[in-house]
Amino acid sequence: MPHPGFSCAPEILTPRLRLRAHRTDDLENCQALWGDIEVVRHITGQPATREETWGRLLRYTGHWCALGFGYWALEDRSTGAFVGEAGLADYRRDLTPALDDCAEIGWLLAPHWHGRGLAAEAVQAILAWGDANLTRTCVACLISPDNHPSIRLAQRMGFRVWTHTRYRGDKVTLYRREPGVTEASSTGST
Repeated sequence: MPHPGFSCAPEILTPRLRLRAHRTDDLENCQALWGDIEVVRHITGQPATREETWGRLLRYTGHWCALGFGYWALEDRSTGAFVGEAGLADYRRDLTPALDDCAEIGWLLAPHWHGRGLAAEAVQAILAWGDANLTRTCVACLISPDNHPSIRLAQRMGFRVWTHTRYRGDKVTLYRREPGVTEASSTGST
C-alpha cells in the first residue's frame, strides 16, 4: 500500500501544542509516561520497562519510514515541556474484527496535563492531517470500556461504536470514524 511520502513526522502546531517527531532523547520522558501506572491503567495495566519504552520509541520512527504515518511527541508550545504522545498506527493487532483498512489512533498524556483539553487539541489536529494524507479508508480506536474520558473524547471527535470485542483477554470497544467526519459535523453544531 503506497504511503503519502512522509518518512518523519511533520511538525504540526496547534494553539497550545507542538506535535513533532520523536527523538532518541525523548526516552526519559517517554519512560516516565509509560512507566506511570495511572497512565497505563486502561491500556496495558502494567508500567512499561525502559527496554519496552525504547522499543516503542523505535517503532514510532519505523511507522513513519515504512508507512508514512505514525505518532507525534506532544510539547507545550509555551514551555517546551513534554506533554505526551498521540498519533496513528498499524499495529497488526490479533483482533476480531481486524483493523486492516483502518489507521488506529491513540493518545496518551502525562497526568498533570489532564483536564486541559490538550488531548482533544492533539487528536483534532491529527485527524485533520489524516484526512488530508492517509490512504486508509477509516480511522479506528480501541478503548477500554472503563476509560470514560477517552470514550468521551472519541465520541466528540466523531468516532462511533463499531463493535465490542476482546484484546489480550480484556474487554475493549472498537470505535470507527469515516474520513472527513469532524467534531462539528458529528455533533450537528456549526
